[in-house]
Formats: sequence, C-alpha cells, structure tokens
Amino acid sequence: MKKLGFGCLRLPLTDELGGAVNQALFNRMVDRFMEAGFNYFDTAHSYLNGKSETAIREGLVKRYPRESFLLTDKLTTPLFKTEADIRPLFQEQLEACGVEYFDYYLMHGLSERLYERFVNCNAFDVVLGLKAEGKVRHIGISFHDKPAVLERILREHPEIEVVQIQLNYADYDDPIIESGAVYEVCRKFGKPILVMEPVRGGGLAHHLPDEAKKILEDLHGGSPASYALRYAASFEGVVTVLSGMSNMEQVEDNVSFMSDFQPLTERELEAIDQVRDVLKRQDLIPCTGCRYCMEGCPQNILIPRLFACMNERKKLKDWNNYGTYLHYTTKYGKASDCIGCSQCEQACPQRLPVRKLLKEIAVVYDHCE
Repeated sequence: MKKLGFGCLRLPLTDELGGAVNQALFNRMVDRFMEAGFNYFDTAHSYLNGKSETAIREGLVKRYPRESFLLTDKLTTPLFKTEADIRPLFQEQLEACGVEYFDYYLMHGLSERLYERFVNCNAFDVVLGLKAEGKVRHIGISFHDKPAVLERILREHPEIEVVQIQLNYADYDDPIIESGAVYEVCRKFGKPILVMEPVRGGGLAHHLPDEAKKILEDLHGGSPASYALRYAASFEGVVTVLSGMSNMEQVEDNVSFMSDFQPLTERELEAIDQVRDVLKRQDLIPCTGCRYCMEGCPQNILIPRLFACMNERKKLKDWNNYGTYLHYTTKYGKASDCIGCSQCEQACPQRLPVRKLLKEIAVVYDHCE
C-alpha cells in the first residue's frame, strides 16, 4: 500500500446538489490513480446514498483484476439496528461493489455512543465471523471521539487491526477534535493508521485565507493540498492518507507529489505552524463537508452548504452572498427551518453545535428576503 488512498465520498457528480456520479470522469480518475501506482480505495454504503459503491463497481471492479487493488467498506449506523441486520447489509455491500470480499472492513464512525450500539448488536463478533469465512481480510474502525474512548475500544477489542482517524494540521492540537492525542493512542497500541480528512474537506486546499495562502506560496514548492497531505503522511505509523478527489486536477496534483513521497522539511513545518496560527485567528465554522449531518434531516437542510456560505461571508468581510444562500435553500430547507431534533449533532464527526450555528445563520440570511 502506498501513502495515498482514494476516498470515494466526494466523487464527481453531474449535479452538485446530489446528481448521479459522473461515471466517465470517475473512470478516467481511477485509471490515472492506478497508472501512477496507487491502489487503495475507500467507500461506505452511506456515501452518496449508495452511489459511491456502484461507481466503484463500474469504474474499478469491472475494469481491473481484483488482486490489483485494495477496497475498504464500512459497517455504518443507522443502516443496522440489530445483529440480524448486519449480514444482509454486508451482502448488499458486496453486491453493490461487485466483489466477493473486502480487504478492510471498518466499524464506521465510532464514538462512545455508537460504540455501545456496535457492542449491543454483537457487531465485532459478526465481522470476525466474516473474516473467518474469507469475506473480510482485515478488521478495523474509523473513529470520531476522545482519546480515552479510543483507548477503551482498543483495550476491549484487540482484534482491531487498523484505525482510521482524522488527522490534519488544523486539528492536531484542537481541544475539541484532539487528533494529536488520538494519534498517540493508536501508536501506544501499535495500530497501523489510515488518515481521513487530511485536507479538512478541501478547506486546507481551496479555502485558506489569503494570508495563509501566501505563507505556503512563499515556499515555492507545491499546492496547499500538497502540504496538508504530506503533513499527515509524515507521521510514523500512518500507512495511507485518504484524499476525497472530485476532479482530474486533484488526482494529477496528488499523484505528482505522492508518487515519490517526501516528509515535510523543517522549513515547511515552520510554515505550517504559521498557517495554523492564521487559522486560529479566523472565526470560521470547522465543517469538513462530510454530509453525515444531512442523513435523516427531517427538514432536508443542506447544512454543510449553509456553513460554507457563512464562512465565505466572514472571510470576505460581510460580503453579501445571499444569492448563493438562496441557491441552496430554494429546493431545500432554510436555516430557520431547523426544528432542533439534534440528529445532526449526534452524527457530526466534528461535534459541532449545529443547531446553534443554524440559528446564527438564520439571523444573517433568512431576514434578507
């Protein structure tokens, strides 16, 4: 496994508000990725409402020998409620992807609350059974909670072979995310690490403040995304870093610096520290755009899009982007439509106070009509 993995949550779509996967473009992206010597792909049944798995079937599985690539899928709540639901769900995933086994199968998005669901449904034993049958090669978890919770999970389930964590330079010492401390728990237990959100949903690649962009441009070495990905990949124990690529330009950029991966230099690390200081001075919503909060939203609110609107307004000093906000709320719920059910906050990997933030956005935008 090389240091770059293809995260298949943010695939190219025919419509940015939820259209079909642009299969022809995705096929070309897969070809370029494989041609460059990379072969690790990551998906989940919930990604793009199942369209991620079927896109992988059409663009990867049907076009390349099974032994030529590694494929990870995940066991996701709320797609199962009882132990009896797990095997049928797993079979659906195999069929959707068109494979007979997964190289890695992860308990998805574990937090203290969700861990209890997995334990109560005997999920770990079920997946161990699937491994014994050859349908899963390696068992792992993806994790979104505090270091003490991860320590408990790894202590209680030594069969876990790999841990996927959020790791990027913006969140490493964040007191809420604590990704640095979570990383240290993985090292303590000797678990290989898969990294998600190294570019924080694209924020560290495409949405840096001008002051931060200039710091990286002065290095004269690469794109903002290159520093974010190389930062995460430089940590000992990290086996691969996922990039959620959605166009060919991102693929080309990523393979250009990850094909012959080099850890960050001391000068580059100093620049990253400066960028981190700039980001800490910004009053932005640290949303990664994963869309987990939208699954099951009774008001059908495009929460990540509304957060992005608010962030753009703040970065551009109260620029009036009401037209953009209107675009995202004409067919979907407005911020003021939130009924406070809290399912979004329970699903949010960043543990954002979504209801409070939507109220703030409603004050800014929903009174512009």
